[in-house]
Amino acid sequence: MMVCMLVLVCRAVYLQVLDKEFLKEQGDMRHVSDVSVSAYRGMIKDRHGAPLAISAPVESIGVNPKELKVISPQELHVAELDLAKRLGKRLDKNQKEELSAKLLKEKVQKIKQMEVILALPNDKISSLLNEDTKRQFVYVVRKVNPQLGDQVKTLKIAGVYFEREFKRFYPAGEVSAHVVGFTDADDVGQTGLEAAFEKQLKGIPGSKRVIRDGLRRVIGDVENIKDPVAGKTLELSIDQRIQYLAYRELQLAVAANKAKSASLVVLDAKNGEILAAVNQPTFNPNTRKNLKESLYRNRAMTDVFEPGSTIKPFVVAAGLDGGYVRPNQVFETHGFYAIGRHTVKDVHNYGSLDLTGVLKKSSNVAVSQMALAMPPKYFWEIYKSLGFGTAPGTGFPGEANGTLSDYHRWKDFDRAVLSFGYGLSASALQVARAYTALADDGILHSVSLFKRDEDTDARRVFSANTAKSVRAMMETVISKDGTAYEARVDGYSVAGKTGTVKKAGAGGYSSNSYFAVFAGIAPARDPRLIIVVMIDEPSAGQYYGGLVSAPVFSKVMAGALRVLGIAPDQKETMPILLTRQ
Repeated sequence: MMVCMLVLVCRAVYLQVLDKEFLKEQGDMRHVSDVSVSAYRGMIKDRHGAPLAISAPVESIGVNPKELKVISPQELHVAELDLAKRLGKRLDKNQKEELSAKLLKEKVQKIKQMEVILALPNDKISSLLNEDTKRQFVYVVRKVNPQLGDQVKTLKIAGVYFEREFKRFYPAGEVSAHVVGFTDADDVGQTGLEAAFEKQLKGIPGSKRVIRDGLRRVIGDVENIKDPVAGKTLELSIDQRIQYLAYRELQLAVAANKAKSASLVVLDAKNGEILAAVNQPTFNPNTRKNLKESLYRNRAMTDVFEPGSTIKPFVVAAGLDGGYVRPNQVFETHGFYAIGRHTVKDVHNYGSLDLTGVLKKSSNVAVSQMALAMPPKYFWEIYKSLGFGTAPGTGFPGEANGTLSDYHRWKDFDRAVLSFGYGLSASALQVARAYTALADDGILHSVSLFKRDEDTDARRVFSANTAKSVRAMMETVISKDGTAYEARVDGYSVAGKTGTVKKAGAGGYSSNSYFAVFAGIAPARDPRLIIVVMIDEPSAGQYYGGLVSAPVFSKVMAGALRVLGIAPDQKETMPILLTRQ
């Protein structure tokens, strides 16, 4: 026995004096651990640096239900020492039991205080004391104001844990919600650009070594192992000033026309940048109450419709460029045009129309004659080269391809209806993109949600002379006897085209449900902006594109031109301001 005791003493001296690093290392293994450090999620900004999505540090609070139920030996030991020191004597068994009950009662009171601070339902946390749960950790609240977290920390409740996270805020709210999207409770992008560029935005988490107490609470930092790497900032092409103008006017138009929904897109005519993309109805990404998929869908990019007569300028341009239509050609319309067993009709009998008159009066009969004069393959190639049937390639999740059937299956009547925008489908963004081929003298631009100096993917579709000629014809659409006088913008020349499209249903086309569409360019002489407005099912009496969508175009275009400082090119149409002397 003496020999055994001597061995133990020698071993103790060896470990505590000669080789004390071993015990220190073993203790550290039990009290030092590595924890993850959240990375700052990258900002999303508009083209001028205005924040559209930003992250702020917050606290998440969770509990260990098992620890909440009881007073741990460590808690009791600390309280015993304190009470014994004040009494000047050691506690007996009864005193210890009384102290334990008192501590548990105080703990319950602190939990109730915590519920009040965090504005939680009564007994949300307290109920965990009565649960037979095996869970080691339960979140009580995620991403609260750090000041509230500090108030809870002062309560010093064993079993309550704090985690530093980041909360996403959207300063623009509903205005840019469809483009930007939102993140979930774990700060992972769910829709819009937040989802599309999740890898770039989320950054790389870091790690640090910390010291924990006997209750596994972090009581100090030891060292940084790896610093977190913040996510990249996205600088969009969106101009928040124009975005707001478009949002406000579209919202008013939907209410005034009692419409089902609406979309509006603004493009830079010179390089294809998307300056604004808004939809109605919309949502507030800062709150998730009553959020439905139909509210956060970016209709301007993901939903398609038959573009109707907004497609007619491309038919005229294709006929001129291919030599299938003469610049001075006159078309006899008679108000109808028989194609086999089918008949194409105009709203009125327009009689004889030149090319300008075809667009000005929006004659289905005349453009049908042009379409049938062109070979199917050539006609199809023009539509395909304008981007119909192909996704725009912005990188936005779920952007629509639209539809464009193969020309091998076309019959004569199919070609005719395609010439006035039926039988194919496109999103508002696709229509706007196609209009860049008319706005930039025959050059079709790719479209981008990100700021750029030039479009390296631009390609020519029409000759410059053809694009300029068609644009001049489209200016007459805005005249008093055209179909879109309401689209005029004081001080600026405007070229555009209306579309009033019957909606397709299960039994064919509806006789009382329409898409009201307007696509326009300004200034027409030196185009800078393209705007497409689509209003779905206006039901307040008017449904024509020239009466429902054209006024929205006018207001947004007027505001956007002023915001960008684009000089008027028709000063004679500017209003005269009279001042009193």
